[in-house]
Amino acid sequence: MTRITYRIVPHDGGWAYKLDDSFSETFATHDAARAAAIAVSREQQVPDRTSWIEFEDASGQWITERADGHDRPETAVED
Repeated sequence: MTRITYRIVPHDGGWAYKLDDSFSETFATHDAARAAAIAVSREQQVPDRTSWIEFEDASGQWITERADGHDRPETAVED
């Protein structure tokens, strides 16, 4: 199972949650950023429909694959 971790970090004069190299919007307080990260983390775990998805890989090639809507990642939030 995949595990993803959202991290609470200073960002643009406030606070944000970060996943890999992507930042959320900026929040005025650490607590607000943490609450948003927890909400997003919980949403990641909700099962969805199984469907076909398309995406472009790092080499520019388009990939089509079946995404199992019940294969959800394990999530965490860290300060």
